[in-house]
Amino acid sequence: MTDGPGHQLAQMREAAPLVQNITNFVAMNVMANVLLAIGASPAMVHARAEAAEFAGIAQALSVNIGTADPEWGASMIDAAQAMGAQGKPWVLDPVAVGATGFRRDLGVRLLACAPTVIRGNASEILALSGGDGSGRGVDSSDPVALAEAGARELAQSSGAVVAVTGPIDFVTDGTRAARIANGHEMMPRVTALGCSLTGVVAAFCVVAAPFEATVSALATFGVAGDQAARQAAGPGSFAMGLIDALHGLTPRMLDSQARITPA
Repeated sequence: MTDGPGHQLAQMREAAPLVQNITNFVAMNVMANVLLAIGASPAMVHARAEAAEFAGIAQALSVNIGTADPEWGASMIDAAQAMGAQGKPWVLDPVAVGATGFRRDLGVRLLACAPTVIRGNASEILALSGGDGSGRGVDSSDPVALAEAGARELAQSSGAVVAVTGPIDFVTDGTRAARIANGHEMMPRVTALGCSLTGVVAAFCVVAAPFEATVSALATFGVAGDQAARQAAGPGSFAMGLIDALHGLTPRMLDSQARITPA
C-alpha cells in the first residue's frame, strides 16, 4: 500500500464523505452512529422514489440486503446503477445471500451492477461465488480460510474487491491480497457491527483506491475494536466503547497498531 491506513483515515475525515446507506432495519441506528463517529456523513435513504436521485448527491453507497423486500431490492438496483453511471463507489453487503431464493436472485442482480467492493462473512462470500457454505442466516459457520479461493475467483469474475471478514480478515482484488489481524472476539456479539463496517468501507473508497481503501477500513474498525475491548465489561459496554474508540482513533495510533500482512 502506497499510503498507510492512518493517512487514509485523515483524508476521509477531511473529506467527510456523504455516504448513502440502503441497509437493514436492525443496522440503521448503529451504522449511522458508527459513520458519524469515524468522521463520515451518513444518509439512510432507501425509498425507491428517491434512491437513485439521492445517489447523484452522495459520494458513495452501501447496500445491505439484510431485511430487503422486492421494493427495497429495486431501490438498491436503481441506486447502484446510478452510482455506476457516475463512476462513484458502492459496496455490497450480501447478508445471508444463500439462505433463500429471493436473496440469491437479488445477489445475482446486484452483482450485475458491478459493485466496487463486496464485503461479507465466509459463508456469504462462498454462496455468492457459487461455493457451498454452511451459514445459518446472517451467521457464518465457515472459516475465513475456506472462502479465500472463492473470494479470489469472485474478485476476478466481478471486478470488485472482495473482503471476507472474520477473526482474521482477508481482502483481495483477484491478484493482490492482504490479511488484517485486528479486532476482538466480542465484535460478533453485537448486532449490526458488520453492517456498519460496510458503510465505513464505502467512506474510505471516496478517498482511496478500492483495495487500499478496504484494507484501511477493516484495519480502522479492527483497531477500534481492540481498544474498546480493553475497557468493556460485556457486549453492551463494548458497543458504546467502539463508538468512542472510532471517534478518538488518531492516524498515528492506527498506523502503529494495524496488523496488515500480504497474503
